[in-house]
Amino acid sequence: MGIISNHIFTFKKGKRMKLNRVIILISLTLCLFYHDIIFADTQIRKGKIKGIVTDADTKAPLVGANVMIKDSQRGAATDENGMFVINEVPIGNYIIQFNYMGYKDYIKTDIIVRSKRITYCNVELNPSVMETDVIVVSSGYFSKTEDSPTSTVNFSAEEIRRAPGSAGDVSRIIFGLPSVAKVSDAQNALIVRGGSSFETGFYIDNIEVPNINHYPEYGSSGGPIGMLNVDLIKDVNFYSGGFSSIYNDKMSAVMELSFREGNRDEYDGQLDFSFAGAGLVGEGPIGSGKGSWLLTLRKSYLDLIVEAIGQSKNAVPNYGDMQAKIVYDLNTNHKITFLDILGIDEIHNSRESALEDEMGAYSDYILLKNTAGLNWQYLWNKKGYSNTSFSHTLTSFDYVSYDTRVYRDSSFEKKIFDFKPHEHEYKFRNINSIILNTNHKVQIGAEAKYLSYYQDNYYGEYNDDIGREIPAFKIDDKLSVTQFFGFFNYNWRIVPKIAINPGLSVSHFTYNENTYLSPRLNISYKMSDKTNVYTATGLYYQNLPISLLVQNESNKDLKDPKAYHYIVGMSHLLTENTKLTIEVYDKEYKNLPIDPLLPTFCVLDQIVRYGMYYNPNLLEDSGTAYTRGIEFMVQKKLAQDIYGMISASYFRAKYRDYNGFWRNRDYDNRLTLNFEGGYKPNNKWEFSLRWIYAGGRPYTPFDEGASETISRGVYDASFTNENRLPDYHSLDIRCDRRYNFSGSNLIMYFAIWNTYGRNNISMYYWDGMKNKKVAVKQWSLLPIFGLEFEF
Repeated sequence: MGIISNHIFTFKKGKRMKLNRVIILISLTLCLFYHDIIFADTQIRKGKIKGIVTDADTKAPLVGANVMIKDSQRGAATDENGMFVINEVPIGNYIIQFNYMGYKDYIKTDIIVRSKRITYCNVELNPSVMETDVIVVSSGYFSKTEDSPTSTVNFSAEEIRRAPGSAGDVSRIIFGLPSVAKVSDAQNALIVRGGSSFETGFYIDNIEVPNINHYPEYGSSGGPIGMLNVDLIKDVNFYSGGFSSIYNDKMSAVMELSFREGNRDEYDGQLDFSFAGAGLVGEGPIGSGKGSWLLTLRKSYLDLIVEAIGQSKNAVPNYGDMQAKIVYDLNTNHKITFLDILGIDEIHNSRESALEDEMGAYSDYILLKNTAGLNWQYLWNKKGYSNTSFSHTLTSFDYVSYDTRVYRDSSFEKKIFDFKPHEHEYKFRNINSIILNTNHKVQIGAEAKYLSYYQDNYYGEYNDDIGREIPAFKIDDKLSVTQFFGFFNYNWRIVPKIAINPGLSVSHFTYNENTYLSPRLNISYKMSDKTNVYTATGLYYQNLPISLLVQNESNKDLKDPKAYHYIVGMSHLLTENTKLTIEVYDKEYKNLPIDPLLPTFCVLDQIVRYGMYYNPNLLEDSGTAYTRGIEFMVQKKLAQDIYGMISASYFRAKYRDYNGFWRNRDYDNRLTLNFEGGYKPNNKWEFSLRWIYAGGRPYTPFDEGASETISRGVYDASFTNENRLPDYHSLDIRCDRRYNFSGSNLIMYFAIWNTYGRNNISMYYWDGMKNKKVAVKQWSLLPIFGLEFEF
């Protein structure tokens, strides 16, 4: 069985060539427009900067805060509601400075002022640390989350939008971090510090979203195409280890996203056109500025392009998505937010086309998923605040695949699998942040999840990884399970230079009646205004994917996997806007599922090969693994005209198989290097690039004799993950051009992925039609274009 993400853009060779020619032609045409658009009106365009300044701990507005445009005389002070407005600002890219007595200065970059538009800039200021009569103020260019100072990186909205090599996919932006392994160009799964792709969680405005991708790998966090529109994202915090107890049921990482609010003063619109599809963004006020609405709709159009050039629309991905955010202030202390994220994915392939294209299988794939929720924020009169959310997630698959290899000369259709799970997940989440005094802060809360899971799944007979015949089996079942979490996090500044952050969470899963305590501890020491050292440790549990658990009744007896995190790190400001970070970590896994009938393979890593968990055998929970490494990163914010990030990591990720031998995990790149940056010579042009290098991933060679005998891939288990793919490296470049008209604005961009055409290999598979090993190549040189028109 194949992975949908590996075949999602697979056409017959001739079709790909014609489609690429069309894309290249359109891209070159758009590039010429950069030079040919002429403006009749040459007057100076102006816009407005508006925002709210609040206390990061209590969310209360700060009255009288100073807001200044760096290196200018323009500025404003906040009013009694913490609001400020800077009028008549010439269009351009600005840096805004915020300062307030008793709080750390904050500097926000990439504030883009556009013609006749309001640029919103909401900021939270952190209280300063007092040393007798001296206020210690650290640089405000870098956002730091107080409850998790380790392994945390923040990206602003503009950094997300312009990132080279991402095409508007927020997960691909994270690829440049040293903690993330390089898997495949066709997948954006976040493999963090040697973990598996199901170990990363996503939260948007206090609402958990299981997967933020189109065509997701079921039971995983990855997929080939990002679903979120980056124009809605305010900022992103990515925690790659040592995160606090307020996040549960994830062993490796958490991505915390914030959607911006819509315009509370006027109605705005935006049209998007890119390689991924076309979209519309609309926003406007509700109730005379007491609230706002924000809506985006997007639809792919690859099917239209293929039809336009006279080719079959067979096996062309067809997807769409919708995101909405509605905010309303009940009063100064109560705010209600409604969030909805919808994705619809389809792909259809016929038997005739599969035979023509020499594909071993053909399938029909339909997916509907939607997460909708309400969040209530309550401010406690400068003593803290709470966020309480209720949400519902629907996931409905209809995925059937047929074999064309053995029966290609027959009208008989052999079903490989028929996968039709249907899930309803209801979630409650409450977090309370309490300020006891300047040195003592507490976070306490609870979560509850109720999952109604129905499956009508058929798994056809097949040969497993080592060639054994496995009979067909069917799972037709309905179950209801509940998860409970309670958590407590305490931030205690013992002395001005030392902070200690202990935490504890308790979890209970009714499916297997497992209950666990997860203690966590974070300690930081401020050596100077520029240097901070820290350490973190903790115990992290995670329930196994329900799609794996239900495949064998005995899985109810399995313990939940757990991971111990040990981290030591240092951050140092090289300049006001450039930060160096070095971290050493050790992550130890226990209670991993292991299959005695496939004793050399790691069960949780199989999703890379199959796109889902496919293991009906009797499992045991005696598996262990570890990841150890060192990470280095230098990040420079856009203080003038240059920005960038350089990162590197060296790590080893291994697991112990059933026979007691230590083997490489599927994501053991060992060495990764990343360089990305940009140059912004003026307010019109911007040039950026990203170069990534990763050591070749381990793979298991085929037993070619056994594979030829049954015309299917049979692995040589004695050499499990002992061979390595060629090293990966690729260069992505991008050019942005901004135009400002009298009442509208236009951004046009052109990018090239894999600019020098590196022939990277993502995996090897056994082609049953040709009965031989075939290399799956990653993307060759690929042009990407797009435009955003604001009106």
